[in-house]
Amino acid sequence: MSNENSAGLSEKKKSDGTSRKIRNRQIDAAQSRVLDAMPWRGPERRYDILKEATIAFVVVLILTFTLAILFSSPDTPPVTIKAWASAQPRRFTEIALSELEGTSNSATYGPPYNHASGSVQYLGPISIQNLLGVHYPIYPANDFILGPLSTLPGEKPLKAAISSYQHASRSQQHTWAAAYGTALEKSTVHDGILNVPAGNYGPLAIMFRNLLGMARSGALDSQLISHSGFYTSNYTKPIMFIGDSWKAQHDSSYWGHLVVAQHLRSSQWGVMNETGSWPGQPWLWFYTMWYQIPPMSTTQQSNADILVVGIVTIFTIALLLIPFIPGLRDIPRKIPIHKLIWKDYYREVSQRAGSPGSAVHRAPPPSGSSPPPSGSSLATSQADTGKDLHLP
Repeated sequence: MSNENSAGLSEKKKSDGTSRKIRNRQIDAAQSRVLDAMPWRGPERRYDILKEATIAFVVVLILTFTLAILFSSPDTPPVTIKAWASAQPRRFTEIALSELEGTSNSATYGPPYNHASGSVQYLGPISIQNLLGVHYPIYPANDFILGPLSTLPGEKPLKAAISSYQHASRSQQHTWAAAYGTALEKSTVHDGILNVPAGNYGPLAIMFRNLLGMARSGALDSQLISHSGFYTSNYTKPIMFIGDSWKAQHDSSYWGHLVVAQHLRSSQWGVMNETGSWPGQPWLWFYTMWYQIPPMSTTQQSNADILVVGIVTIFTIALLLIPFIPGLRDIPRKIPIHKLIWKDYYREVSQRAGSPGSAVHRAPPPSGSSPPPSGSSLATSQADTGKDLHLP
């Protein structure tokens, strides 16, 4: 019999609890309707949204122009083959000869540009370059020299020279190139014109004279830039062509002069600097840092790039996995720096919790009456305002 009474009391308590929850929801809904229907009795102020928007626009515009004048980057002209050939006609021709001979850095680079192996890097026994293969084919002799020259109109001697070079044997081509290279060392520049002594170098004199003129006019830049759609965005070929001068001539090259003048050498963390002493991309510090640390700083021509990429990849994956690593993911809770940053918010929360109208210091209900439900917001409203809301 006692078990039946206990079961009945338990069912009754559950029923009372369910009824109380339903009643609390009804009270909250009714209170919300009443508060929404009450007129606003707080302070009022006239507001002109057009005036506010105009003032905000003008202020932002002034700030934009002021900060751009004070802190923007200098408007440095772009590096072009035209500027290079005009500044250093002989050195430009020397690099062009190496492109034709197939001895330049681009010609011997390897994947993803060609099937050579000069710049292939390994991470242990694995070469990511070889795994991905050649998917952006570049063959400098044809892409940088012969192809652009063949687009010049109305040059019958030039077309005959190109045909003569292409139909010659490889040994003959090499003999011409060697003779022309020797003649370049004795060449002179007068008013931007390269004067090469006469010699037995076949069609190369006509070819490189036209190539230099094409470069100085800017036509070679246009030929090497890949056009895809409306925008011109692929400068891979001209960058590789100019970059070959850095590999072969270093600081004496046109590119080298720019790098030194603008403090962009690798020992100066050049990737981080935009131009001169102006700050560039500070978020790249973690990437460029590794180039200053052995063995990356001592393996510039072997595996430095792939080693840096591997290190940064490992740290990036570790950063992504922090939410799943026990101990590391608990650091914000153990060292609550966020409470210092949001100290005003936490102070207000603490003061509100200790105020007389809060749930902590609410006055006890009159004797003989049941306390309001714990989840009801009506009790809070009555305690704070001293008013009773007549609910249906």
